[in-house]
Amino acid sequence: MSPPSRPAAAAPLAERHVTLGDLDVAYLTPTDSPQEGPLAICLHGFPDSAWTWRYLLPELAAAGFRPVAPFLRGYAPTAVPADGLYQVGALSKDAIDLRDALGGDASSVIVGHDWGAMATYGATGFEPDGWNRAVTLAVPPAGVVAAAFTSYDQLRRSWYMYFFQHPLAEHVVGQDDLHFIDRLWDEWSPGYPAAEDLATTKAALRDPANLAAALGYYRATLGNGPTDDGLAGIEAAWTTPNPVPTLYLHGRADGCIGAELVVDVEQYLPGEGSAVEVIDGVGHFLHLEQPGPITSRIVGFLQEGRT
Repeated sequence: MSPPSRPAAAAPLAERHVTLGDLDVAYLTPTDSPQEGPLAICLHGFPDSAWTWRYLLPELAAAGFRPVAPFLRGYAPTAVPADGLYQVGALSKDAIDLRDALGGDASSVIVGHDWGAMATYGATGFEPDGWNRAVTLAVPPAGVVAAAFTSYDQLRRSWYMYFFQHPLAEHVVGQDDLHFIDRLWDEWSPGYPAAEDLATTKAALRDPANLAAALGYYRATLGNGPTDDGLAGIEAAWTTPNPVPTLYLHGRADGCIGAELVVDVEQYLPGEGSAVEVIDGVGHFLHLEQPGPITSRIVGFLQEGRT
């Protein structure tokens, strides 16, 4: 089988690796990325890969940031972690460790979509003095998410999260070349032509070990997946407000988390300069559906913190 095509980017992206503890982490960065300047970490979600940031990374580099987009733990070519941990605390710690390993400091910024958003809340909440600004997309803060699970409409949208607890989930999601993932993208971002993104997403999840890892995120959060009490502090951090200025973006047509649930988000983002915007005409993968204006909004917000 020939390797999947990679989605077009505004500038060439290089794959590099770094070791965080005993975990080999692969990440993408523009080949012309600055050698100096604030580090910008961009975290993807499910079902996706680091290639989701192909529009944002070059623009961050052009703005003077050192952007990197890791493949989250368990998503190829990042290794499947030997500890089997996929709780939010582990994802947040990875973000902090990546910042430190790549020479980041308090000027660093972080962007997260979906699970990456949850990891961003954890990383900034646990070390608010270690980040200058943050941007989160498609998954609001924990207080809003908790309220969502009392809504019938949201529970209906989130059925897959409960299905992932079942032992048959790996087989069902993996069959017919991960067609299950095609359907999720169709429902979450209606009308978006996702073929290129699906190719890179499936490359990250096609191996059964990688797919099991991705489902492990849901099992650690809602089921009986393994967790580490040593991560309790950082785990709790994602559920509490923190003072890091944060921009939250949500698509009004999001088929994963309904836009009607994006209320009172500001109270969970008390950092001076924080903002919440619901964007018309886009769904869950809003940064891919309208890459021009949304990339510009993200870069502009992050640049504001440097003045």
